[in-house]
Amino acid sequence: MVPDLPSTPVGYQIRNPDFAEEVERVFYQAPFVRHLDFELVSFEAGRCESRVLLQAQHLQQDGYVHAGVQATLADHTAGTAAATLLSEGQIILTAEFKVNLLRAAKGEQLYCRSWVLKPGRQLIIAESELFCLAGEKAELVSKATVTLAVVDKR
Repeated sequence: MVPDLPSTPVGYQIRNPDFAEEVERVFYQAPFVRHLDFELVSFEAGRCESRVLLQAQHLQQDGYVHAGVQATLADHTAGTAAATLLSEGQIILTAEFKVNLLRAAKGEQLYCRSWVLKPGRQLIIAESELFCLAGEKAELVSKATVTLAVVDKR
């Protein structure tokens, strides 16, 4: 069982009336993410959860989940959490991220929970935690801090 996220900080507001459609667009329109078969599980203001059912394409040479898959899921889910707080006409771009790989990941599913730590007008800071699920067991395998730039679409 994946543990619950921390409670949502007060003051996170949805600024885009079409935010749900924008979140779906952000999550699914990235060709690389579609190629990896990531799934959007849920989202709300300042939060996002995603997962990937693990297949051979997600593994490295010794059968563990590839660090690149973990980093991509952490980054993309954090970016989607940040996108929930954007105004209409804005997009999000990753400026920097750091991933700590805490233990080798092996199982049936990789599950990611991301939340915004600091929503800013130009930069948004988010965190992601990734759990590897094997049967009934969920183990924290990596954690990321992601800095995202808020950019006008125009």
